[in-house]
Amino acid sequence: MSTAALAPPHPIVGCLAGVRAALTGVAHVQPVFMTTADKESALVELTRAEAQVAELKARILAASDDIATAHGAHDVAAWLAHATQADPRTTRADLHLATALDRHPAVAAGMRTGAVSAAQARVITTAIDDLPTDLGPAVAASAEETLIAYAAHHPPRDLQRLGRRILDVIAPEVAEAEDGKRLEDEERRAREKASLRFRDLGDGTTRIWGRLPTTVAQRLRTYLQAYTSPRQGQSTPTTDTGTSTGETGTGTGAGTGTSTGERVPQHRAYAHAFAALLETLDPDRLPEHGGDATTVLVTLSLAQLLTDLATAGVIAGDGEETISATDARRLACQATIIPVVLGGQGEILDLGRRTRLFTRAQRRALRLRDRHCRAEGCSIPAAWTEAHHLHPWSEGGPTDLTNAISLCNHHHHRIHDHAFIHDRLPNGDLRFHRRT
Repeated sequence: MSTAALAPPHPIVGCLAGVRAALTGVAHVQPVFMTTADKESALVELTRAEAQVAELKARILAASDDIATAHGAHDVAAWLAHATQADPRTTRADLHLATALDRHPAVAAGMRTGAVSAAQARVITTAIDDLPTDLGPAVAASAEETLIAYAAHHPPRDLQRLGRRILDVIAPEVAEAEDGKRLEDEERRAREKASLRFRDLGDGTTRIWGRLPTTVAQRLRTYLQAYTSPRQGQSTPTTDTGTSTGETGTGTGAGTGTSTGERVPQHRAYAHAFAALLETLDPDRLPEHGGDATTVLVTLSLAQLLTDLATAGVIAGDGEETISATDARRLACQATIIPVVLGGQGEILDLGRRTRLFTRAQRRALRLRDRHCRAEGCSIPAAWTEAHHLHPWSEGGPTDLTNAISLCNHHHHRIHDHAFIHDRLPNGDLRFHRRT
């Protein structure tokens, strides 16, 4: 018998065999009969064990260049992905963590005790590596020690924020100047990486995706939250409508509610708010290109104008799309939209002027009068509403305050929706009913 056959397995291999055997021993044990305290303890201990296993894996990955050489792989992460049928992005991230832990043994020691999770370790090592190199190793070591201590009380997202401000704690005398340089670098990189793409899906929708500077995204989110904000002073999402129609209101938080308990996901509320935001932009404050390219023209024939179910054209920028005549009539209420009424031969019968619609002064007076959306039970502030002609402009309704009412974007859609009718209440509010 050879000496190799008698040699005991490497301690790490033996440990893993023991771990696998122990897990096999409880593979068929159901936790349903565990006490609450036992379940709590088991979940916490499993989380700590995951951190220890992740550190051991990282320790081995950091010393396994020979595996890549033996198999002709690009690196050990590529080999591991192939050998275990894992996602290459996951194994690549594991290798990056292994490399970082090799440079930061104190973080690795925290993982070995289960005190620092893999996610926390990634955040800590990134924060330390991002520190200016001219601060010296003593500052970096102090920052690392401080963040490891924070890991006992803060999840990865909070640790990331703390890591960005760690100099305020350990070196306040240089923190402000370094923050200034860091922010300038981040803003420059954000501008360089910024992108916004559009893809027409051919089904009436367009996919928009991209990458924006965080400050821009925060500003956009703030604007959208303004449009999706329900009643003031409420901490939980509620309906902005008091009707019995089951219509969808807008709100903040995880979703929005209605009087029937229906929930609208926040991402859908944001999409509706984004559409409302674009409709209320003042084109007079946008830069011109090509003369008047920021003006939106809605074209429809006289017959389409007077027909409930018809189509219309929208000319905006360098393209033309088709929308319903119902939506065209709604858009025509907006001062930023110019309705173009065509005759039977395509000649222009009426090129609506912005001054024909509600002026800025009229809108201010209307908001001062109405205070909020005038749909029954809706408390969307008037500043976020749109002016609507009670007697439709398509039927010759005048553009004056006696024929105007403030409606939020949701209810402005609703009043042009053929599935609903509305009554004018004694106090001037509108009550909606679904047609029967």
